[in-house]
Amino acid sequence: MNKRSTLRAFAAAATTLGFGLVGPPTHAADTEPIKIGLILPMTGQQATTGRQVEAAVKLYLAQNGGLIAGRKVEVILKDDATVPDTTRRLAQELVVNDKVVALAGFGITPAAMATAPIATQSKTPMVVMAAATSAITEASPFVVRTSFTLPQASVSIAEWAAKNKIKKVVTLVSDYAPGIDAERFFADRITLNGGSVLEKLRTPLRSPDFAPVLQKVRDASPDALFVFLPSGQGAAFMKQFAERGLDKAGIRLIGTGDITDDDQLNDMGDVALGVVTSHHYSAAHKSPANQKFVEAFKKANNGMRPNFMAVGGYDGMRVIMDALKATKGVGGEALLAAMKGQIFESPRGPVYIDAQTRDIVQDIYIRKVERVGGELQNVEFDKQVAVKDPGKTK
Repeated sequence: MNKRSTLRAFAAAATTLGFGLVGPPTHAADTEPIKIGLILPMTGQQATTGRQVEAAVKLYLAQNGGLIAGRKVEVILKDDATVPDTTRRLAQELVVNDKVVALAGFGITPAAMATAPIATQSKTPMVVMAAATSAITEASPFVVRTSFTLPQASVSIAEWAAKNKIKKVVTLVSDYAPGIDAERFFADRITLNGGSVLEKLRTPLRSPDFAPVLQKVRDASPDALFVFLPSGQGAAFMKQFAERGLDKAGIRLIGTGDITDDDQLNDMGDVALGVVTSHHYSAAHKSPANQKFVEAFKKANNGMRPNFMAVGGYDGMRVIMDALKATKGVGGEALLAAMKGQIFESPRGPVYIDAQTRDIVQDIYIRKVERVGGELQNVEFDKQVAVKDPGKTK
Protein backbone atom coordinates (compact mmCIF):
# COMPACT_ATOMS: atom_id res chain seq x y z
CA MET A 1 0.00 0.00 0.00
CA ASN A 2 1.73 3.22 -1.16
CA LYS A 3 1.79 6.47 0.78
CA ARG A 4 -0.90 8.18 -1.30
CA SER A 5 -3.38 5.33 -0.96
CA THR A 6 -2.60 5.01 2.75
CA LEU A 7 -3.35 8.71 3.26
CA ARG A 8 -6.61 8.31 1.32
CA ALA A 9 -7.58 5.43 3.58
CA PHE A 10 -6.78 7.50 6.66
CA ALA A 11 -8.78 10.42 5.28
CA ALA A 12 -11.80 8.23 4.65
CA ALA A 13 -11.60 6.80 8.17
CA ALA A 14 -11.23 10.25 9.69
CA THR A 15 -14.24 11.53 7.73
CA THR A 16 -16.31 8.58 8.88
CA LEU A 17 -15.38 9.17 12.50
CA GLY A 18 -16.43 12.82 12.29
CA PHE A 19 -14.88 16.17 13.14
CA GLY A 20 -16.50 19.20 14.69
CA LEU A 21 -16.17 22.11 17.05
CA VAL A 22 -18.29 22.38 20.17
CA GLY A 23 -18.07 24.01 23.57
CA PRO A 24 -17.88 27.47 25.12
CA PRO A 25 -15.11 30.00 24.45
CA THR A 26 -12.33 30.57 26.95
CA HIS A 27 -12.42 33.62 29.22
CA ALA A 28 -8.88 34.79 28.40
CA ALA A 29 -8.50 38.27 26.95
CA ASP A 30 -7.70 38.37 23.23
CA THR A 31 -4.24 39.78 23.92
CA GLU A 32 -3.14 37.29 26.58
CA PRO A 33 -0.80 34.44 25.62
CA ILE A 34 -2.26 31.04 24.89
CA LYS A 35 -0.56 28.77 27.41
CA ILE A 36 0.28 25.07 27.06
CA GLY A 37 1.59 23.08 30.03
CA LEU A 38 4.36 20.61 29.15
CA ILE A 39 5.12 18.13 31.96
CA LEU A 40 8.17 15.93 31.38
CA PRO A 41 10.86 14.02 33.30
CA MET A 42 13.79 16.40 32.79
CA THR A 43 15.76 14.81 35.63
CA GLY A 44 15.98 11.25 36.90
CA GLN A 45 15.99 7.91 35.12
CA GLN A 46 13.71 9.01 32.25
CA ALA A 47 15.45 12.33 31.60
CA THR A 48 16.32 11.28 28.04
CA THR A 49 12.59 11.17 27.29
CA GLY A 50 12.12 14.71 28.56
CA ARG A 51 15.11 15.99 26.63
CA GLN A 52 13.88 14.50 23.35
CA VAL A 53 10.27 15.65 23.69
CA GLU A 54 11.18 19.18 24.77
CA ALA A 55 13.59 19.55 21.85
CA ALA A 56 10.93 18.39 19.41
CA VAL A 57 8.28 20.76 20.80
CA LYS A 58 10.71 23.68 20.47
CA LEU A 59 11.57 22.65 16.92
CA TYR A 60 7.94 22.50 15.83
CA LEU A 61 7.25 25.97 17.20
CA ALA A 62 10.42 27.36 15.61
CA GLN A 63 9.44 25.94 12.24
CA ASN A 64 5.75 26.84 12.32
CA GLY A 65 5.50 30.03 14.33
CA GLY A 66 4.03 30.63 17.75
CA LEU A 67 1.02 32.83 17.02
CA ILE A 68 -2.66 31.82 17.03
CA ALA A 69 -5.27 34.44 16.12
CA GLY A 70 -2.70 37.12 16.87
CA ARG A 71 -1.87 35.73 20.31
CA LYS A 72 1.49 34.32 21.33
CA VAL A 73 1.64 30.62 22.22
CA GLU A 74 3.60 30.07 25.42
CA VAL A 75 4.82 26.60 26.45
CA ILE A 76 5.39 26.25 30.21
CA LEU A 77 7.79 23.38 30.91
CA LYS A 78 7.64 21.58 34.27
CA ASP A 79 9.92 18.77 35.46
CA ASP A 80 8.10 15.96 37.29
CA ALA A 81 11.26 13.80 37.69
CA THR A 82 9.09 10.74 36.93
CA VAL A 83 7.15 11.08 40.20
CA PRO A 84 3.39 10.74 39.54
CA ASP A 85 2.38 12.70 42.66
CA THR A 86 4.52 15.55 41.37
CA THR A 87 2.96 15.26 37.92
CA ARG A 88 -0.53 15.58 39.38
CA ARG A 89 0.42 18.60 41.50
CA LEU A 90 2.10 20.35 38.57
CA ALA A 91 -0.91 19.69 36.33
CA GLN A 92 -3.23 21.17 38.94
CA GLU A 93 -1.07 24.29 39.22
CA LEU A 94 -0.89 24.69 35.45
CA VAL A 95 -4.66 24.46 35.07
CA VAL A 96 -5.64 26.60 38.07
CA ASN A 97 -2.84 29.17 38.26
CA ASP A 98 -1.53 29.38 34.69
CA LYS A 99 -4.87 28.66 33.00
CA VAL A 100 -3.34 26.50 30.29
CA VAL A 101 -5.59 25.44 27.40
CA ALA A 102 -3.85 22.06 27.13
CA LEU A 103 -1.60 19.75 29.11
CA ALA A 104 1.05 17.74 27.27
CA GLY A 105 4.09 15.49 27.68
CA PHE A 106 3.84 12.62 30.23
CA GLY A 107 6.95 10.46 30.11
CA ILE A 108 5.53 7.35 31.78
CA THR A 109 2.12 5.77 32.26
CA PRO A 110 1.75 6.42 36.02
CA ALA A 111 2.30 10.14 35.37
CA ALA A 112 -0.39 10.20 32.70
CA MET A 113 -2.83 8.21 34.84
CA ALA A 114 -2.28 10.55 37.79
CA THR A 115 -3.18 13.56 35.63
CA ALA A 116 -6.22 12.14 33.83
CA PRO A 117 -8.76 13.08 36.54
CA ILE A 118 -7.57 16.70 36.43
CA ALA A 119 -8.07 16.78 32.66
CA THR A 120 -11.60 15.44 33.11
CA GLN A 121 -12.60 17.78 35.93
CA SER A 122 -11.23 20.90 34.24
CA LYS A 123 -12.16 19.85 30.67
CA THR A 124 -8.56 20.44 29.62
CA PRO A 125 -7.30 18.40 26.64
CA MET A 126 -4.29 16.29 27.63
CA VAL A 127 -1.92 15.23 24.83
CA VAL A 128 0.18 12.18 25.75
CA MET A 129 3.42 12.42 23.78
CA ALA A 130 5.35 9.52 25.32
CA ALA A 131 3.51 7.10 27.66
CA ALA A 132 2.31 3.96 25.88
CA THR A 133 -0.05 1.81 27.98
CA SER A 134 -3.22 1.04 26.05
CA ALA A 135 -5.60 2.08 28.84
CA ILE A 136 -4.39 5.69 29.14
CA THR A 137 -6.91 7.08 26.66
CA GLU A 138 -9.69 5.36 28.62
CA ALA A 139 -8.70 7.14 31.85
CA SER A 140 -10.25 10.42 30.66
CA PRO A 141 -12.36 11.51 27.68
CA PHE A 142 -9.95 14.45 27.35
CA VAL A 143 -6.83 12.35 26.66
CA VAL A 144 -5.39 12.34 23.12
CA ARG A 145 -2.27 10.30 22.31
CA THR A 146 0.43 11.02 19.70
CA SER A 147 3.04 8.46 20.80
CA PHE A 148 2.13 4.77 20.35
CA THR A 149 0.84 1.82 22.36
CA LEU A 150 2.77 -1.25 23.44
CA PRO A 151 0.13 -3.59 21.96
CA GLN A 152 0.69 -1.99 18.54
CA ALA A 153 4.40 -2.82 18.64
CA SER A 154 4.17 -6.14 20.53
CA VAL A 155 1.62 -7.80 18.27
CA SER A 156 3.57 -6.75 15.18
CA ILE A 157 6.86 -8.32 16.33
CA ALA A 158 5.00 -11.46 17.43
CA GLU A 159 3.56 -11.81 13.94
CA TRP A 160 7.02 -11.42 12.42
CA ALA A 161 8.53 -13.95 14.84
CA ALA A 162 5.92 -16.58 13.99
CA LYS A 163 6.72 -16.21 10.28
CA ASN A 164 10.45 -16.58 10.93
CA LYS A 165 10.59 -19.95 12.69
CA ILE A 166 10.73 -18.52 16.21
CA LYS A 167 8.69 -20.93 18.33
CA LYS A 168 10.09 -21.03 21.88
CA VAL A 169 10.36 -17.60 23.51
CA VAL A 170 11.17 -16.08 26.89
CA THR A 171 9.72 -12.62 27.58
CA LEU A 172 11.49 -9.96 29.65
CA VAL A 173 9.67 -6.73 30.47
CA SER A 174 9.82 -3.84 32.88
CA ASP A 175 7.36 -4.47 35.71
CA TYR A 176 4.78 -1.71 35.23
CA ALA A 177 1.73 -1.17 33.05
CA PRO A 178 3.40 -0.83 29.60
CA GLY A 179 5.54 -3.91 30.32
CA ILE A 180 2.47 -5.90 31.32
CA ASP A 181 0.78 -4.79 28.07
CA ALA A 182 3.82 -5.84 26.04
CA GLU A 183 4.12 -9.21 27.79
CA ARG A 184 0.42 -10.05 27.45
CA PHE A 185 -0.10 -9.03 23.84
CA PHE A 186 3.15 -10.60 22.61
CA ALA A 187 2.50 -13.86 24.49
CA ASP A 188 -1.11 -14.06 23.30
CA ARG A 189 -0.17 -13.57 19.66
CA ILE A 190 2.88 -15.85 19.60
CA THR A 191 0.82 -18.59 21.27
CA LEU A 192 -2.06 -18.06 18.84
CA ASN A 193 0.42 -18.60 16.01
CA GLY A 194 1.64 -21.91 17.39
CA GLY A 195 4.57 -20.78 19.54
CA SER A 196 5.14 -21.09 23.27
CA VAL A 197 6.38 -18.81 26.03
CA LEU A 198 8.82 -20.75 28.23
CA GLU A 199 9.05 -18.11 30.94
CA LYS A 200 7.81 -14.60 31.70
CA LEU A 201 10.42 -12.47 33.45
CA ARG A 202 10.06 -8.95 34.86
CA THR A 203 12.50 -6.34 36.14
CA PRO A 204 11.79 -3.32 38.37
CA LEU A 205 11.15 0.02 36.67
CA ARG A 206 13.80 1.78 38.71
CA SER A 207 17.48 0.75 38.73
CA PRO A 208 17.03 -2.76 37.30
CA ASP A 209 19.79 -5.39 37.48
CA PHE A 210 19.47 -7.54 34.37
CA ALA A 211 22.13 -10.14 35.28
CA PRO A 212 19.91 -12.54 37.28
CA VAL A 213 17.10 -12.63 34.72
CA LEU A 214 19.52 -12.97 31.82
CA GLN A 215 21.00 -16.05 33.48
CA LYS A 216 17.48 -17.52 33.61
CA VAL A 217 17.12 -16.77 29.91
CA ARG A 218 20.34 -18.58 29.11
CA ASP A 219 19.28 -21.58 31.19
CA ALA A 220 15.92 -21.75 29.38
CA SER A 221 17.66 -21.75 25.96
CA PRO A 222 14.78 -20.28 23.92
CA ASP A 223 14.83 -19.54 20.21
CA ALA A 224 14.49 -15.86 21.08
CA LEU A 225 14.19 -13.40 23.94
CA PHE A 226 11.44 -10.80 23.58
CA VAL A 227 12.18 -7.57 25.48
CA PHE A 228 10.38 -4.38 26.41
CA LEU A 229 12.18 -1.77 28.51
CA PRO A 230 11.37 1.92 28.87
CA SER A 231 13.33 4.45 26.87
CA GLY A 232 16.76 4.98 28.42
CA GLN A 233 17.41 1.42 29.68
CA GLY A 234 18.40 -0.18 26.37
CA ALA A 235 22.13 0.54 26.51
CA ALA A 236 22.55 -0.94 30.00
CA PHE A 237 20.57 -4.01 28.96
CA MET A 238 22.63 -4.55 25.81
CA LYS A 239 25.85 -4.37 27.79
CA GLN A 240 24.71 -7.08 30.22
CA PHE A 241 23.25 -9.16 27.36
CA ALA A 242 26.72 -9.27 25.83
CA GLU A 243 28.50 -9.82 29.16
CA ARG A 244 26.35 -12.89 29.80
CA GLY A 245 27.21 -14.22 26.36
CA LEU A 246 23.64 -14.49 25.17
CA ASP A 247 24.59 -12.92 21.84
CA LYS A 248 26.96 -15.88 21.29
CA ALA A 249 24.56 -18.55 22.61
CA GLY A 250 22.26 -18.61 19.60
CA ILE A 251 19.42 -16.79 21.38
CA ARG A 252 17.92 -14.17 19.07
CA LEU A 253 17.01 -10.83 20.57
CA ILE A 254 13.71 -9.30 19.47
CA GLY A 255 11.47 -6.69 21.01
CA THR A 256 9.77 -3.34 20.78
CA GLY A 257 11.82 -0.44 19.50
CA ASP A 258 12.54 0.93 22.95
CA ILE A 259 15.50 -1.48 23.34
CA THR A 260 17.27 -0.08 20.26
CA ASP A 261 16.40 3.53 21.05
CA ASP A 262 17.91 5.87 18.42
CA ASP A 263 19.05 8.17 21.21
CA GLN A 264 21.39 5.46 22.57
CA LEU A 265 21.89 3.09 19.65
CA ASN A 266 25.37 4.24 18.63
CA ASP A 267 26.59 3.65 22.20
CA MET A 268 25.45 0.01 22.23
CA GLY A 269 28.16 -1.34 19.94
CA ASP A 270 28.20 -4.47 17.81
CA VAL A 271 26.01 -6.45 20.23
CA ALA A 272 23.04 -4.54 18.79
CA LEU A 273 23.74 -5.58 15.20
CA GLY A 274 21.01 -7.83 13.84
CA VAL A 275 18.52 -7.13 16.63
CA VAL A 276 15.01 -7.10 15.15
CA THR A 277 12.36 -4.82 16.64
CA SER A 278 8.96 -3.41 15.77
CA HIS A 279 8.17 0.26 16.23
CA HIS A 280 6.42 3.27 14.76
CA TYR A 281 9.52 5.39 14.16
CA SER A 282 13.15 5.17 13.19
CA ALA A 283 15.46 8.08 12.49
CA ALA A 284 16.44 6.07 9.39
CA HIS A 285 12.85 6.08 8.04
CA LYS A 286 13.08 6.87 4.35
CA SER A 287 10.76 9.74 3.53
CA PRO A 288 11.37 13.38 2.58
CA ALA A 289 9.43 14.53 5.65
CA ASN A 290 11.62 12.49 7.98
CA GLN A 291 14.85 13.52 6.28
CA LYS A 292 13.95 17.18 6.83
CA PHE A 293 12.92 16.46 10.43
CA VAL A 294 16.13 14.61 11.31
CA GLU A 295 18.35 17.25 9.71
CA ALA A 296 16.55 20.11 11.46
CA PHE A 297 16.48 18.29 14.81
CA LYS A 298 20.21 17.53 14.71
CA LYS A 299 21.04 21.09 13.68
CA ALA A 300 19.00 22.53 16.55
CA ASN A 301 20.37 20.09 19.16
CA ASN A 302 24.14 19.79 18.63
CA GLY A 303 23.88 16.67 16.49
CA MET A 304 21.52 14.72 18.77
CA ARG A 305 19.59 12.08 16.81
CA PRO A 306 15.79 12.21 17.29
CA ASN A 307 14.15 9.10 18.69
CA PHE A 308 10.55 7.88 18.93
CA MET A 309 9.90 10.16 21.89
CA ALA A 310 10.89 13.16 19.78
CA VAL A 311 8.43 12.31 17.02
CA GLY A 312 5.67 11.91 19.63
CA GLY A 313 6.44 15.40 20.91
CA TYR A 314 6.73 16.93 17.44
CA ASP A 315 3.43 15.47 16.28
CA GLY A 316 1.78 16.26 19.61
CA MET A 317 2.65 19.91 19.20
CA ARG A 318 1.26 19.82 15.68
CA VAL A 319 -2.03 18.34 16.91
CA ILE A 320 -2.34 21.07 19.56
CA MET A 321 -1.41 23.94 17.24
CA ASP A 322 -3.66 22.81 14.38
CA ALA A 323 -6.55 22.45 16.83
CA LEU A 324 -5.89 25.91 18.27
CA LYS A 325 -5.92 27.35 14.75
CA ALA A 326 -9.29 25.71 14.14
CA THR A 327 -10.76 27.10 17.36
CA LYS A 328 -8.93 30.46 17.12
CA GLY A 329 -7.42 29.85 20.54
CA VAL A 330 -10.53 28.51 22.28
CA GLY A 331 -9.85 25.67 24.71
CA GLY A 332 -12.02 23.10 26.49
CA GLU A 333 -14.32 20.78 24.58
CA ALA A 334 -13.93 22.80 21.37
CA LEU A 335 -10.18 22.23 21.39
CA LEU A 336 -10.63 18.52 22.10
CA ALA A 337 -13.08 18.19 19.19
CA ALA A 338 -10.59 19.88 16.87
CA MET A 339 -7.93 17.34 17.81
CA LYS A 340 -10.12 14.35 17.00
CA GLY A 341 -9.86 13.00 13.47
CA GLN A 342 -6.75 14.95 12.52
CA ILE A 343 -4.83 13.36 9.65
CA PHE A 344 -1.37 14.33 8.46
CA GLU A 345 1.99 13.17 7.16
CA SER A 346 4.32 12.74 10.12
CA PRO A 347 8.07 12.13 9.98
CA ARG A 348 7.08 8.55 10.93
CA GLY A 349 4.65 8.25 7.98
CA PRO A 350 0.88 8.83 7.59
CA VAL A 351 -1.07 9.03 10.84
CA TYR A 352 -4.48 10.00 12.12
CA ILE A 353 -6.13 10.52 15.50
CA ASP A 354 -9.04 8.11 15.87
CA ALA A 355 -11.97 10.35 16.79
CA GLN A 356 -13.63 7.68 18.91
CA THR A 357 -10.67 6.32 20.88
CA ARG A 358 -8.53 9.50 20.63
CA ASP A 359 -5.56 7.20 20.01
CA ILE A 360 -3.06 7.36 17.18
CA VAL A 361 -3.37 5.09 14.15
CA GLN A 362 -0.07 4.56 12.35
CA ASP A 363 2.17 2.21 10.40
CA ILE A 364 4.28 -0.17 12.50
CA TYR A 365 7.66 -1.09 11.01
CA ILE A 366 9.83 -4.18 11.42
CA ARG A 367 13.47 -3.06 11.65
CA LYS A 368 16.92 -4.60 11.94
CA VAL A 369 19.96 -2.87 13.44
CA GLU A 370 22.58 -2.39 10.72
CA ARG A 371 25.68 -0.28 10.32
CA VAL A 372 24.98 2.46 7.79
CA GLY A 373 27.57 5.12 6.97
CA GLY A 374 29.57 4.23 10.07
CA GLU A 375 26.56 4.52 12.41
CA LEU A 376 24.11 2.02 13.84
CA GLN A 377 20.61 2.49 12.47
CA ASN A 378 17.21 0.80 12.81
CA VAL A 379 16.71 -0.12 9.15
CA GLU A 380 13.09 -0.82 8.23
CA PHE A 381 12.40 -3.84 6.02
CA ASP A 382 8.69 -4.57 6.52
CA LYS A 383 5.58 -2.86 7.90
CA GLN A 384 1.96 -3.20 8.90
CA VAL A 385 -0.20 -0.37 7.60
CA ALA A 386 -2.60 1.82 9.61
CA VAL A 387 -2.38 -0.18 12.84
CA LYS A 388 -4.97 0.65 15.50
CA ASP A 389 -4.31 -0.16 19.12
CA PRO A 390 -5.08 -3.89 19.55
CA GLY A 391 -5.83 -3.12 23.20
CA LYS A 392 -8.98 -1.30 22.09
CA THR A 393 -10.27 -4.20 20.01
CA LYS A 394 -10.04 -7.14 22.44
